[in-house]
Amino acid sequence: MPGLELAEVILAVIIGTLAAIVYSLRVLILLERRVASMEMNIQKMAGKIIKEEVLIEKALKKRKSSTKKSPKRRKRR
Repeated sequence: MPGLELAEVILAVIIGTLAAIVYSLRVLILLERRVASMEMNIQKMAGKIIKEEVLIEKALKKRKSSTKKSPKRRKRR
C-alpha cells in the first residue's frame, strides 16, 4: 500500500473534525458550569446585601419616628 487513498484521507478529516467538535462542546459545558456557579454566588451576595439594606431602613425609620415623638420646647418671649 503506497499511501492513503482519497477516501481514507477524507474519512480521517471527518473523524478529526467530529473529535474537535466534541472536545469544544465539552469545554463549553465546563465553562457554562463555572458561569452558573459564579451567578449563584452573586445571587447569594445580593440576597445578603438586600437583608442588610432592610435592616438599615428599619433602623432609619425607628430613628425618624423617635425624633418626631420627642416634644419640642417652645421659646420663651
